[in-house]
Amino acid sequence: MIEEKQIQELFPNLEQGLYDELMMYGEIKEYRAGSTMLRIGQNIRSTMLVLEGVVKLYQEDDEGNEFFIYNIQPGQACAVSMVCTFQQEKSQVMARALTDVTVLNIPLQYMDKWLSQYKSWHYFVIKTYRSRYDELLKTVNEIAFKNMDERLEFYLKRQVKQFGRQVKLTHQEIASDLNSSREVISRLMKKMEKNGWIIIHRNSFEWIRD
Repeated sequence: MIEEKQIQELFPNLEQGLYDELMMYGEIKEYRAGSTMLRIGQNIRSTMLVLEGVVKLYQEDDEGNEFFIYNIQPGQACAVSMVCTFQQEKSQVMARALTDVTVLNIPLQYMDKWLSQYKSWHYFVIKTYRSRYDELLKTVNEIAFKNMDERLEFYLKRQVKQFGRQVKLTHQEIASDLNSSREVISRLMKKMEKNGWIIIHRNSFEWIRD
């Protein structure tokens, strides 16, 4: 059971009236790890605030190949759902629960209302857009200007920052996120292990570099 105190801790600095409306009109929804939460072409009629767990945002081509964009953690909102909700557009990305996830869905009609009624909601929406824009710039920078070993290091550090030093990811999953091959990722990770950066386990790795 999600309580107002938990929402206040995850999303601080909102007006009390907004917290009351979040509890009153928000819809709690739970997803099991591995569940698809958002599909390309799906109509979005609510904005998603993450309360528990981690959501992976990615794109998928016609052959089912994935390209990692960023993760959404507790205390963050899905900027894509905000944009699509405002403009009543269809999603152009996919979202999947990396762990068991609990979200608070905000129906479309309250998004516009709260922007004019609550200054803190306006600031929160702008902050969400800005942070996701920065994430996309980092991703573009990694693709355009760095080679695969640098991209892999950047990617692994992001995962460690979000999940801790022990990260459950297979080489194939990492390869899919980086639009590479499992063989290339395995070779580079073995090199990192030899250099004392990581310890490779079955279906996971441990970051040991300071």
